[in-house]
Amino acid sequence: MASELNEQTADLTEQDALYLRRAIALSARTAQAGNRPFGAVIVAADGRVLAEAANNNAVTGDCTAHAETEALRLATPAHGREVMAGATMYASGEPCVMCAGAIFWSNIRRVVFGIDAVSLRTFRASQAAAGDIEMSCREVFAAAPHDMQVIGPALRDEAAAPHRAYWKL
Repeated sequence: MASELNEQTADLTEQDALYLRRAIALSARTAQAGNRPFGAVIVAADGRVLAEAANNNAVTGDCTAHAETEALRLATPAHGREVMAGATMYASGEPCVMCAGAIFWSNIRRVVFGIDAVSLRTFRASQAAAGDIEMSCREVFAAAPHDMQVIGPALRDEAAAPHRAYWKL
């Protein structure tokens, strides 16, 4: 577990950094609208952006409107499972258990995330109702019948900035 907390950037490509920063920018924008600061971008193997979205629970009242699920709702009806299998999910924060499950069901097999769940919990500690299931996305993906590549945390300081502003820590 301790090794998971260290920034993992060895496998981070320039393209990964570009799209992860795009997800981080989405997280900052959605925080300005009153949502928790999370963004996600889904990119096909050929570099096409299939979808991008931000957390939308505060605005919609939908507890499942996390950035990753919102992006999946846009991408999966328009793209086949083969396209999704070659895609990468870029998430500003480590996908929660629900989002990791949705990523698995979408057939995406590669995830790159910014700030890790353990660090996110320190921001949310001041709000009693802001807890989550303490399981990493790697633990969820380990139960998959196929390999799932996970890179993260990466660009952690950049990904943490919208949270510092939102949670006022």
